[in-house]
Amino acid sequence: MSLEIKVPPVGESITEVTLSSWLKKDGDTVAMDEAIAELESDKATFELTAEKAGVLKTIAKEGDVLAIGAVVCSIEEGGAAAPAPKAEAAPTAKAEAAPVAAAAEKGATYASGTPSPAAAKILAEKGVEATAISGTGVNGRITKEDALSIDKVSENPQTAKAAAPAPTPVPAAPVKAGERSERREKMSPLRKTVAKRLVTVKNETAMLTTFNEVDMSPIMEIRSKYKDKFKEKYGVGLGFMSFFTKAVTEALKDWPAVGARLEGEEVVYSNFADISIAVSAPKGLVVPVIRNADTMSLAEIEKAVVTLAGKARDSKLSLEEMTGGTFTITNGGVFGSMLSTPIINSPQSAILGMHNIIERPVAVNGQVVIRPMMYVALSYDHRIVDGRESVSFLVRVKQLLEDPARLLLGV
Repeated sequence: MSLEIKVPPVGESITEVTLSSWLKKDGDTVAMDEAIAELESDKATFELTAEKAGVLKTIAKEGDVLAIGAVVCSIEEGGAAAPAPKAEAAPTAKAEAAPVAAAAEKGATYASGTPSPAAAKILAEKGVEATAISGTGVNGRITKEDALSIDKVSENPQTAKAAAPAPTPVPAAPVKAGERSERREKMSPLRKTVAKRLVTVKNETAMLTTFNEVDMSPIMEIRSKYKDKFKEKYGVGLGFMSFFTKAVTEALKDWPAVGARLEGEEVVYSNFADISIAVSAPKGLVVPVIRNADTMSLAEIEKAVVTLAGKARDSKLSLEEMTGGTFTITNGGVFGSMLSTPIINSPQSAILGMHNIIERPVAVNGQVVIRPMMYVALSYDHRIVDGRESVSFLVRVKQLLEDPARLLLGV
């Protein structure tokens, strides 16, 4: 008796997934709850597990787009290996027994995989030995499709030399240095969703960006002075993201419209700060959320960032960890960006862009000095956030970062 394994429900808004890869092959013996495949939705990648022990029979192929509830594979009872090749050459295959014998008489040995009767017939007609072929069937068996795809001339030069007609001379095209080429890749569900949402934001919001610059000297001095003790006590490094997250949560208390969202004809304000952190993952940009960041210490924020970034790299983020958020922070500075205009993470109304730190000459108390400076950018939806609010919010963030004591004192 077999058990069908279907695509499980993965979220209210998700109607289909893509079978990104098989972790087990057709005919493999699998244990209960063992991961057998990876499924990719437009929000996350997750594993499909065997619901009982047995032999895997794959149905869907890698790259297939499957609806929720569609059958992916089945699990057959028992843990024995796939049937031996002789089982297929039953009495019903008498008509194909002669080609098998003929192939054997020609000296074909099947060390690299035994051909099926149909494959053996085709190989005999082409004069190709089974040892020259890598089978794609169970246990490396040579299938009919494998045999059909083999060109007699290219697979067995010794046989082809006597059997194949003389080739017609064809002038060889000259190979040019630096020859141009192209390749095509199908967009992943995640990439398609990101593209769709970015275009929607650009088309449906009144997005503007305001800029400022931050003298990073005070924060860099704190990090240099306390980073070793901080890591020894809390087990994580003291980075810039915790300072920016803390500064944003404080500024949101003064300018709540920046953390609001538009639903129909209503503006929804939150009395909490769930901060989304943009992370570059192997399959694209993801934005996990730090819940209640306004109540967390610098150490707690750093631990949350490390945990979420690790899950993003391993494609282990859950839908819940990427859902919601009242404000987003993105750091293009890690890639060397000096200035950019980040796009709002819908349905939020604003996003803060961090950039790289560059030593530049600046005027301080009438003197020109060299300071580590960072440009910061705030993109916002002008339908909800006025210019006064956006500029004041960013100035508040700048003040808190240039005087970190305010983050501890709340002033």
